[in-house]
Amino acid sequence: MVESEICERRAGSGLLIHPDYEGRVTVDWFDPDYWGAQAQPVSSGGRGAAWFIDADGSRLVLREYRRGGLVARLSERAYFYTREQDVRSFSEFRLLNQLHHMGLPVPKAVAAWYRKVSPVQYQAAIIIERLDETVPLAELITQLQPDDWYSLGQTIRRFHDAGVRHADLNCFNVLVKGSLFYLIDFDKGQIRPSGSPSNWKNANLERFARSLRKVAGEAAQQKVWDAFMNGYNGSQSA
Repeated sequence: MVESEICERRAGSGLLIHPDYEGRVTVDWFDPDYWGAQAQPVSSGGRGAAWFIDADGSRLVLREYRRGGLVARLSERAYFYTREQDVRSFSEFRLLNQLHHMGLPVPKAVAAWYRKVSPVQYQAAIIIERLDETVPLAELITQLQPDDWYSLGQTIRRFHDAGVRHADLNCFNVLVKGSLFYLIDFDKGQIRPSGSPSNWKNANLERFARSLRKVAGEAAQQKVWDAFMNGYNGSQSA
């Protein structure tokens, strides 16, 4: 156990809670129906499995783990269980804690939960603090200025220099607040060991470029890419 978590276990299930929320979070918090009208679906990105919730003044986001692609036809919510430390919600909660302590721009993890639905399958969810007054990058691609793209490049470089690999770097997982940028959704993310091969960084950038092209078109992606890469490489801003 790391310092920034409280762990509760019951038969076939587990709950991690950030100490700031000790005594408040219960398993019920992970059920959208529990919140009633206080749970509002997140409309952009994802697979329709996230909700904004208001927990007595705390503005949070509840996200269930859902499968995509063909495998979702077999089981949308169940994942193969090996051991507790590999449960996706627990892994993401602990990674977010690390990144937050490192001073990187990410949301704060509130709690993580999982429940075994068979001896070899589990379902999971995570709750994070909401980043207020932010907008997904996907909605601002054609509005941001070159200096903004330069700043975003610098932000992504901070994560890469810290060895942080985001498994799905796309323009829905970048949130914008003025001139500030945040990364969200670190499912399957990791901190790569120092000295490990760095080809994952280029793959990360290529994935991000594909996302920009998909959302805004190739012309828009090419228009902003030089400014973004100048920021990433520490070159002179145009």
